[in-house]
Amino acid sequence: MPRSKPLMTPSSGSTPASVDSALRTLETESGGINALAAALRGPLGETFAKAVDLIRNAKGRVIVTGLGKSGHMARKIAATLASTGTPAFFVHTAEAAHGDLGMITADDVIMALSWSGEQPEMKTLVNYSARFAIPMIAVTSSATSSLGQAADFVLELPKAREACPHNLAPTTSTMMQVAIGDAIAIALLEGRGFTALEFAHFHPGGKLGAMLKFVRDYMRTGAEIPLKPLGTKMSDAVMEMSAKGLGCVCIVDDAGGVAGIITDGDLRRHMRPDLLTVAVDDVMTKQPKTVPPSMLATEMIEVLNTRKITTLVVTEADKVVGIVHLHDLLRAGVA
Repeated sequence: MPRSKPLMTPSSGSTPASVDSALRTLETESGGINALAAALRGPLGETFAKAVDLIRNAKGRVIVTGLGKSGHMARKIAATLASTGTPAFFVHTAEAAHGDLGMITADDVIMALSWSGEQPEMKTLVNYSARFAIPMIAVTSSATSSLGQAADFVLELPKAREACPHNLAPTTSTMMQVAIGDAIAIALLEGRGFTALEFAHFHPGGKLGAMLKFVRDYMRTGAEIPLKPLGTKMSDAVMEMSAKGLGCVCIVDDAGGVAGIITDGDLRRHMRPDLLTVAVDDVMTKQPKTVPPSMLATEMIEVLNTRKITTLVVTEADKVVGIVHLHDLLRAGVA
């Protein structure tokens, strides 16, 4: 039977070489971000503002393009723009010369990423931009490069050392590219007052999509609501709680408005020999927290957590229209 290799544990007080390397990488990359922030406080800021205005006023989409690692960053930037309300998509620089130029219209804005600004494959897009007067924003480290000179606006990124010990593998540079892309997306989002409700339209899937749905999407309605009127005996209320399986019963007045709620906790607090014979009026918690069906699920979770409760009564026009339980939210992947 082969002997297992012993676990390598660092001696007390020492840091593993891999952690030292990781820290150097993060420090180097953060240096690039700090340099970018400093540039935005200077001359780059004016150009950045003009580039954002150009995109905001464009009738078409933002065409984000790049090659190699810059291409990967361009694809991410396009996705972030699109998900935050700025129509955008990625066009591979090399594929543009093989038919993908047809995806770009005269109403669009091209955002071209190239660290050196001298990629030969970019020439096709540059020529197409000039021929059809399609405005171009260059994201590059050299405003005097071929790409920089051809662009309408140049977002010149500071020349910072790569995290790679040989200063070769794109690391700090790609971090700055994606950071300037995020900055553009958020500036556009804030400028147009993009709301969480609008954000929900573009994120219907996954946990994020679930969090951006509404109370009405998760509440139980109709016969599923454990409901009893004022004056009901506790024996009937307990049967209703058991039948509906939510650990509570909502108490309503003659007009259908919420008068109170009885939970498992209320039963424990009022436990006495004659409990089942008294009226719900004497046991219920009056004026329970209610929410409207139009509330976002994220806000609903905040209410549940803040009040340390598991159930919320849903009302509309002062009438009980539903009930939401934490277990339903857990099953839906919201909580």
